[in-house]
Amino acid sequence: MITDFKGKTAVLTGGASGFGLECARIGASLGMNLVLVDVQKDALKAAHDELQALGVQVMAKRVDVSNAEEMQTLANDVQQRFGAPHFVFNNAGVGAGGLVWESSLQDWEWLMGVNVWGVIHGVRLFTPMMLEAAKQDPHWQGHIVNTASMAGLLTPPNMGIYNVTKHAVVSLTETLYQDLNLVTDQVSASVLCPYFVPTGINQSERNRPGHLAAAKPTQSQLIGQAMSDKAVGSGKVSAAQVAQMVFDAMRVNQFYIYSHPKALGNAQTRFDAIVAGSNPPDPFAERPEIGIQLRQALRGE
Repeated sequence: MITDFKGKTAVLTGGASGFGLECARIGASLGMNLVLVDVQKDALKAAHDELQALGVQVMAKRVDVSNAEEMQTLANDVQQRFGAPHFVFNNAGVGAGGLVWESSLQDWEWLMGVNVWGVIHGVRLFTPMMLEAAKQDPHWQGHIVNTASMAGLLTPPNMGIYNVTKHAVVSLTETLYQDLNLVTDQVSASVLCPYFVPTGINQSERNRPGHLAAAKPTQSQLIGQAMSDKAVGSGKVSAAQVAQMVFDAMRVNQFYIYSHPKALGNAQTRFDAIVAGSNPPDPFAERPEIGIQLRQALRGE
C-alpha cells in the first residue's frame, strides 16, 4: 500500500510504452521520481524527454529484463541514485501464439525470459531493498505490481506459450503477497490481469533479440497473430485507464487488478471445473462463432 506518492520513487519495466509509460505519466503528475526501463532505445528517449519536461527526476535505462547482470546493474543504479524504490512495476512483456507444440525453443526462451525471468529478477533484486528501507523507517511504504494477464487465469487455445508465462506470474505474485504478509505490514504486492487492451504487445516481434530469431511462422501462429491483432485493436479500455487502476489499487492494497471484470465469468467456469474434477470447459462457450472459425482455419476447412 502507498497512500502518498509525492517524492517517492517508481521503477517501471516496459516503461517506454503501454501500461509502463501511462503509469509513469501518472507518477510524474504525483511528483514521483521515475526510473524508466525498456529495450526500445528511441521510445525510451522520447519517454524520458517527455517526463523530464514535467519537472520530475527521470532516469532512463536500456535493459533486457531477462538478463540477470543487466538487472543487477539497474538495481545498483537505482539504489545509488534514489535509494530503495517505493513502487516497482514489473511490467515488461512480450506475446506469441500458435499451437503449443509448434512453439520453437527460441520462442520459449524469449517469452520465459521476458515474461517470467524479468519479473523474477525484479522481485528478487528490489524486494530486499524495500524490506530494508521499511525496517529503517516505520512509516516507509512500498508496493510491487507484476503484470500478468487474464491469460494467467484462463487457458485459451492457440496461445499456450503465453498462457504458461502469465500463469507463472500470477502464482509468483500471489506467493509474494503471502510471503510479504509474513514479514511486514509496510510492503505489499498486486497482480495486474488485463484482457485485450491496445498497448503494442501484439507487435512484440519488433523487440525480439537476434539470437532468439523466429523461424518461419506456422499456420497456427499466423492465425493466432491475426486474432490477437483484431482483439487488441478493438479493445475499448485504454492503457491510461488501466494505469489509473494500478494506482487506485496501490492506495487501498487491492491485490487483483482487472481491466475487464466481466471476463471473470470464464475464470469462474474454469475454476468450477477444477474443483469438480471435470474436463476443461469450452473456452468459446460465450462466443461459439470464434471457436468454429478457429477450428475451421486450423483444419483447413
